[in-house]
Amino acid sequence: MARYTGPVVKLMRREGMDLGLKSARASVMETLNRKGYQPPGPHGQRRGRKVSEYGLQLREKQKCRRTYGVLEKQFRRYFEVAEKRPGVTGENLLLLLEMRLDNIVYRLGFAETRAQARQLVVHGHFDVNGQKLDIPSYRCKVGDVISVRESSRGNSYFQTLQLDMSHRTIAPWVAVTTSNLSGRIDRMPGREEIGIEFNEQLIVEYYSR
Repeated sequence: MARYTGPVVKLMRREGMDLGLKSARASVMETLNRKGYQPPGPHGQRRGRKVSEYGLQLREKQKCRRTYGVLEKQFRRYFEVAEKRPGVTGENLLLLLEMRLDNIVYRLGFAETRAQARQLVVHGHFDVNGQKLDIPSYRCKVGDVISVRESSRGNSYFQTLQLDMSHRTIAPWVAVTTSNLSGRIDRMPGREEIGIEFNEQLIVEYYSR
């Protein structure tokens, strides 16, 4: 299963924003704060360079792709599906990404990052509507119930998680039952509830060149 395995702090510095790729560990945040999200490499200090229209579109696409942990070929397929659906293509794209199983696990508060959520899914710790699923890209639907498998609840991670759920950030469009570590997708999220600073129209323009 293809995925990015390189340094994620470098990606966040390159994009100039917190992409949510790392948990808020002191060492990570201290590095980012000290360097001020300055682009990596010897040319990161340059200021005042004019960015082309294509450059702006590319950076926005990269921010979105890297935030959700999707490689280029798969991201383009998501765009093609979004383009064929009725409605605004950019918002359709974000909704498709939001309904990935790994992202739902993250939105339910069962993982601190999407990368961690992906790992938990791949290791087979979750049921969807009572059936084991280990495919991070599985497209969830409204009404789906995602739960930690009974055989995984004795795992030390999930035992700690159960005690820590009150401190986790949970999306307003899902509902969580802490007692059995399960969640339900109540509705599709609104654009304002996705809460990520993307200009999705630039992504549409990038692929529409």
